[in-house]
Amino acid sequence: MVRGKTQMKRIENATSRQVTFSKRRSGLLKKAFELSVLCDAEVALIIFSPRGKLYEFASSSMQGTIERYGKHTKDNQANNKSASTDQNEQQLKQEASGMMKQIEHLEVSKRKLLGESVGLCTIEELQQLEQQLESSVNRIRARKTQVFKEQIEQLREKERVLTAENERLFEKCGAMQQREPETEQREKLACNESSPSSDVETELFIGLPERRSKH
Repeated sequence: MVRGKTQMKRIENATSRQVTFSKRRSGLLKKAFELSVLCDAEVALIIFSPRGKLYEFASSSMQGTIERYGKHTKDNQANNKSASTDQNEQQLKQEASGMMKQIEHLEVSKRKLLGESVGLCTIEELQQLEQQLESSVNRIRARKTQVFKEQIEQLREKERVLTAENERLFEKCGAMQQREPETEQREKLACNESSPSSDVETELFIGLPERRSKH
């Protein structure tokens, strides 16, 4: 019968938790010492209690072991970075090679569409090229028709604008021509009113003033 693993969890009782910490800490420190002696290993162990008290063990020098650990970690990071860089370069090379192959394929397809390098094409490839060209021609004609329609509509719109402007100018000219006779008539009437009346008699006297008074 296989027993399942017991799930570990935090001890809720503070006293039991402290007792367990003391026992396990002592056992862990003993195991670290045994490992360093039996296997000639460099061991450094650091423990902080729940209250922040420090417990440590070092088979040689704690500071020396920590520095060695820091150097080892730094070297690993540099190696990982170098490996990552090499991996990225390899991936970029593969992508570049794939893009070059795609470009070569597109160049071959372009030459075939232009009627070049078709000497070695099979009948299936020639039929496929013919279908592609017919499809391209149909799309080009459809676009050309659409452009013609748009240009015709623009010209019709310009024609409507010019026609409306022409009608407006024609109405303006007609109104000005109607006002000209009325203006001339008003000017003649004004001139007649300002000139002396033909009914007023005038007399011209020649001679000295006293003679004119005797008459």
